[in-house]
Amino acid sequence: MLLLALLFAAGIWAGAQNALAGGGSFVTLPALILTGLDPRLANITSTVALFPGQVTTGLAGRSLVAGTERLSFRTLAIISLVGGIAGAFLLLVTPASVFGAMVPWLVLAATCLFAWSSFGPKPQGGGTAPPAWVSALIQSVIAVYSGFFGGGAGIVTLAALTLAKMPIRNAGGTKNVLVGLSNIAAAIVFALTTAIPWTKAIAVGAGSVVGGYAGAILLKRVPVLALRSAVVVIGVALTIGLFIRG
Repeated sequence: MLLLALLFAAGIWAGAQNALAGGGSFVTLPALILTGLDPRLANITSTVALFPGQVTTGLAGRSLVAGTERLSFRTLAIISLVGGIAGAFLLLVTPASVFGAMVPWLVLAATCLFAWSSFGPKPQGGGTAPPAWVSALIQSVIAVYSGFFGGGAGIVTLAALTLAKMPIRNAGGTKNVLVGLSNIAAAIVFALTTAIPWTKAIAVGAGSVVGGYAGAILLKRVPVLALRSAVVVIGVALTIGLFIRG
């Protein structure tokens, strides 16, 4: 019961983190690994567990959802669903030992990308949106990555949407839905093909619903800078721990 309570707490934190700043899998992945799951199964379980919270967050912020100047939301949604499925199957055909060796590098890359997007120099306004095919290609790569691993997918999606000249508030709400769609598609594939440790997944998932709803409400009240700093600190610590463990 203590273990499930800790996973529930990790789910709350991750759900709120995803809604407010992204990077929730940096919390759930190590929590699930510590329960004895290998990195690939922990990543699969995290994806399955977090999607209810992402659905909650997406519904709570649905009024902000929009398309870009040159791509409709429907097109972005279809790309996200297809990419999530492709990423899930790519993960399933990747041997557990290979994925385990990749995880520290994936976490490191996601942490660096998250840190650069959060604290690096911001592009100046102006200019025009990229062609529709460029935005579609970027979203396709993000969606496949989200289904395969997912760490930092939210912040990359946010960057891609703002690059396509979507207002930042709309980009935040749309990002939550697009990442959620990729993860829902991947979660369905995993649920149908993998022996998920459902007790652990449900504990994390229940927490993520609570955290996701709370995070969507608190989006305008919580200092996002502090949350982004916490994500980077967690990512660095997780990267070090995974390299030592490997």
